Amino acid sequence: MFVLIAEDNERLADFIRQGLQEKGMSVDVVHDGEAAAQMARSGVYHVIVLDIMLPLRSGFDVIRKLRGDGVKTPIICLTARDGVEDKVTGLELGADDYLAKPFDFAELVARIRALGRRSPDMVPQKLACGDLILDPVNGEVTRQGTRIELTPKEFTLLEFLMRRQGTIVTRTSIVQNVWDMNFDSLTNVVEVFMNRLRNKIDYPFQKRLLSTIRGRGYRLSDGEPQE
Repeated sequence: MFVLIAEDNERLADFIRQGLQEKGMSVDVVHDGEAAAQMARSGVYHVIVLDIMLPLRSGFDVIRKLRGDGVKTPIICLTARDGVEDKVTGLELGADDYLAKPFDFAELVARIRALGRRSPDMVPQKLACGDLILDPVNGEVTRQGTRIELTPKEFTLLEFLMRRQGTIVTRTSIVQNVWDMNFDSLTNVVEVFMNRLRNKIDYPFQKRLLSTIRGRGYRLSDGEPQE
């Protein structure tokens, strides 16, 4: 599941990001309303967690803009503004849920998952790259009908690559979106996981989907013959 967090408190945003990643979700974080509106229009997110008191553009303005542009991605308002009037305003503008700060993290996770299950038409339930199929809802990966067993981190990494298939994804981008804030950038963990993923999704099959672009990053695409 892909989640967009729009929160100007960087410490809180990092806490939420890390917690959701540990639950197997991929997370992008922005710290102002303009960035939130721009990122949300990409259509890749299952759920948006949106602070109301954001710089540049308020959360209410972001909701109004997205719904006016036809973006239907479910939105959870996460804010210290817990008055009834604010809740009514957010919901009437098009938000799907409202959670007041301080909040219980387990409750936030449950609400995100509930909205993700309720909105299968917002983003594709299954992602495909050639004969490689990933089901983000059920956590399953198959290729040519054969189920591929992945660890939670491998699954998150593959989902991140599949949502950006055909484009070169840098190591920095992978670290920021798949690993947490405590990741040691001097280690070769990314390279190790990419090799593990390649061994599972590529080497048993005739076509190579995952390529290393020397000096630039990685690309998942359909498909190159095995050498």
